[in-house]
Amino acid sequence: MAATFFGEVVKAPCRAGTEDEDEEEEGRRETPEDREVRRQLARKREVRLLRRQTKTSLEVSLLEKYPCSKFIIAIGNNAVAFLSSFVTNSGVWEEVGCAKLWNEWCRTTDTIHLSPTEAFCVFYHLKSNPSVFLCQCSCYVAEDQQYQWLEKVFGSCPRKNMQITILTSRHVTEYKTSESTGSLPSPFLKALKTQNFRDPVCCSLLEQPNIVHDLPAAVLSYCQVWKIPAVLYLCYTDVMKLDLITVEAFKPILSSRTFKGLVKNIPQSTEMLKKLMTTNEIQSNIYT
Repeated sequence: MAATFFGEVVKAPCRAGTEDEDEEEEGRRETPEDREVRRQLARKREVRLLRRQTKTSLEVSLLEKYPCSKFIIAIGNNAVAFLSSFVTNSGVWEEVGCAKLWNEWCRTTDTIHLSPTEAFCVFYHLKSNPSVFLCQCSCYVAEDQQYQWLEKVFGSCPRKNMQITILTSRHVTEYKTSESTGSLPSPFLKALKTQNFRDPVCCSLLEQPNIVHDLPAAVLSYCQVWKIPAVLYLCYTDVMKLDLITVEAFKPILSSRTFKGLVKNIPQSTEMLKKLMTTNEIQSNIYT
């Protein structure tokens, strides 16, 4: 080794080192078998939209096939439970598609027929107003699948005359603040919106340097790029499993214009939520 006038240490050239690197590079060269495995894995990780009723794939993106004015996307068990209790029980919703996903955390069979237990990401529209859409996504969408998901749902040139609302939750330890997270009144709600979103939000905005992750971030970024009005409601909680208090933390959103007319009876919906939680606890106790 030798030192220069600037103090950095540089290695003297050594042939033995280059020979080792050549051998490593040769070992890293992709064989035809490697390429075939990679191709099969990529095919398996493709995101596909299916119609379970007809057991067929959707040939065009969901929102190219159906006009949409309002789209509510719930991501994660607590957000999905909120929509199930307060929205889907207040009207007649028809399933229009289902995403088939396969990744590290979400395994579905390699077929166009998905059973109800494999339908982790389902799309509905309101029968009385078919331009109102819901997505209930209780599965993980991997980073390399997020763009595919966006294209399959929104298409390559989405309409701008719709409004998107995204609901999700994160652990309170991910919230960056000068205060101790232990002193925060968990759960609590924060909002993040695109520049084109003009409606008032139902809680305070998410402060810098906080960031969002995964599919919620991908959807919001997509809407920002395409100038689609969108808002993300993020519930910070200390309980990441299905939790009654965390689900109820989304309730302020019910006063927003997006949910106007979609929720008919809040007390009745609250009772439905409690029944859902009780059923979930019973099912969980079977395996413990």
